[in-house]
Formats: sequence, structure tokens, C-alpha cells
Amino acid sequence: MKAIYMDHAATSPVHPEVIEVMTASLQDHFGNPSSIHQFGRKTRHALDEARSSIAKSINAHPNEIVFTSGGTEADNLAIIGTAKAHSNKGNHIITTAIEHHAALHACSSLEQEGFDVTYLPVGENGRISIEDLKSAIRCETILITIMFGNNETGTIQPIEEIVQLAEEHSIPFHTDAVQAYGLLDLDVKKVGIDLLSVSSHKINGPKGVGFLYIKEGTTIAPYSHGGEQERKRRAGTENVPGIVGMQKAVELIQSDREERVQLYLKMKETMIDIFEENSIDYELNGDQLNILPHVFNISFKGASVEPMLMNLDLAGIAVSSGSACTAGSHEPSHVLKAMYEDDERAQTAIRFSFGYGNTVDDAVKAAEEVVKIVNRLKKL
Repeated sequence: MKAIYMDHAATSPVHPEVIEVMTASLQDHFGNPSSIHQFGRKTRHALDEARSSIAKSINAHPNEIVFTSGGTEADNLAIIGTAKAHSNKGNHIITTAIEHHAALHACSSLEQEGFDVTYLPVGENGRISIEDLKSAIRCETILITIMFGNNETGTIQPIEEIVQLAEEHSIPFHTDAVQAYGLLDLDVKKVGIDLLSVSSHKINGPKGVGFLYIKEGTTIAPYSHGGEQERKRRAGTENVPGIVGMQKAVELIQSDREERVQLYLKMKETMIDIFEENSIDYELNGDQLNILPHVFNISFKGASVEPMLMNLDLAGIAVSSGSACTAGSHEPSHVLKAMYEDDERAQTAIRFSFGYGNTVDDAVKAAEEVVKIVNRLKKL
């Protein structure tokens, strides 16, 4: 039985070409990039090349890229770093109720230090209201942090309208683009984003590496202290093999982005067709017009999450009920709870997320297994 992995929003397999460049880097780039001798200079060159390549992917300048240990650190550096740097101007932060826990917990930690955080609600489509955002802005607001595309439902926020409001009030804007990066055309200059977080392991790169884009002129207060790496914004010797691996992953995802988007949309369409043909009772979660192509969140009424996940796993299909960061929790997703009053909808939601290695045949197999399992569970 072929195992089918459909949990790419949690993490993605490392691409073989990424493994190759990382293996070579581990051998060739052992020098400290801060050292001035030839070994250090060689590693520094590899680091600079990676920074330039990754910066181009979002139309940024290389000096605006800060390498981190992943999306969580990038979110924390953006949110806590901006709040601390602007605390003399105010103490108010605006975010949403459906952010990744990396952002929510960073905001929560700031609340314990005296900052005031507004958590915007979302509608059943998972999007914020621009009117709610307008009403939330105060003279002491020093940061707006709203994710680009949700990791559980795939819903894309009205980023351009949010940025316009932030600019009108001279408020720094940060977005967690961990799920959107590599699938959407992200141009930070065109949109006007001040801070943007990305994680390598969501795009077939290695775990433990990511980056934070910080627009030139945007001030943050670093919270790791040590050397002067990353232009004094993030201390610590850079993970060069990981960064080189991320560079290769970025190059690969850019090369076939449109083809992958079309494939994932076809996979969604195929699964829906099979559900319809078999008269399965389902509800799609999230805004189906403004949604990431690879995330497919769906509730199957009468089929609880845990037996669904276990039965799918036994059938060789790996999916999830939401964020991997809350795995093991018996509480319904905070994202779906914020979207729907119907508890059953949240308690029967499954997230399929597509990526490298998936095919339309996989979608057919997964959908057919879902039909069998749902019918079996309803009988029980």
C-alpha cells in the first residue's frame, strides 16, 4: 500500500536537490562567515549569494533579509522586536483571533509586559472586516500583525487594504507569510509590507531555518544578544548549510509555481467531485474565493476528527485536523472556533494540504477512502 502524504502545511519533505546542496555545503562551508580568512570568506560568499537570491524572490534588497531559525522566530522577532522598538510611541497592537500560535503567543507575552492587544474577529469566511480594523486603530497603535494566508483553512486576508490603512496611520505592518510563500506572487515593494515571515520547511527546505524581511528604515529591537551577525538584528553564527538549502528550495518553488498551483486546484476539484458523486455530507471551510491553493479544510458531519484521522492513517493517508503545533490537543481549532458557532463543524474538520510528490491519483485515492470511512463511522 502506497502511503500518501497530504500534510504539507505542517511540514514538507526535503527536496532531493536541496539535500544535495546542503551536503556539499556541510563539507565546503565549515568556516565561520564572520572570519576574515579564506575559509570564512568562502562561507560568507555562499551566505551572501543565498541572501541575494532569497531577497529577489519577494523583490527585496539583500540587506532587508534577516535569517532566523524558522517562522516562529521570525514572527517573534517581528512582533516583539517592533513593539519594544516603538514602546515610546504607544503600547497598542492589532492582530486577529486566527493567527498562528507563534504570533498569538508573542502578543500574549507582550500583554504580560503591559502592552494592549486587540484581537480582531473574523467572519465565517475567515476574513477580517476592514471596518473592524479601522475602528481598532488608535493613536497609540504601534503594530498591525495579520497573517497573509491561514495555515488551517487557507483563507487569504485582504492584505492590500490592510497595508493601505497601516500606511495612512504610519503604523508598521507585519504579515506571517509562511503558508503563502512559494504559492502566491509576493512583492513586498508593490504591496508595501514592512515585515514578512517565512519558514524553509514549508517549501521543501530544511527545518530550523527561515527569514524575516524587514523593510529598510523599519526599526526593531533585537532580543537575542551576542555577536553582530545579521546587521546586529539577530545574534548568532548563521546556519549556512540550512540557508543554502533554503536558497535551493526557493529556486525550485519559483521554477514551477504556476504548474503546482494548477495541480493543487485540480486535486481539490477532483476530491469534491468524488464527494458529490457519493452524496457525502460535507462543508468546505474558509473563503473559497480568497484561498491558498494547497490547503483544503473540510468538515464531514457525523464523523469525529479522531476516528477519521486514525482510519485515514490506517489507509495510508496522512492528514491533520489543523495546526501541527497543537497536535495532541482535544480542543477544537481556535481558528474554526473563531469562524463558526457550530461546534460540530469545528470538531469534524479535516485539513488536507498538498505539496511536492502529490498527484491527482492521490486525490482520487484519498477521496475514495474518505467516502468509505465517513459511511462506516456514520453507521457506528
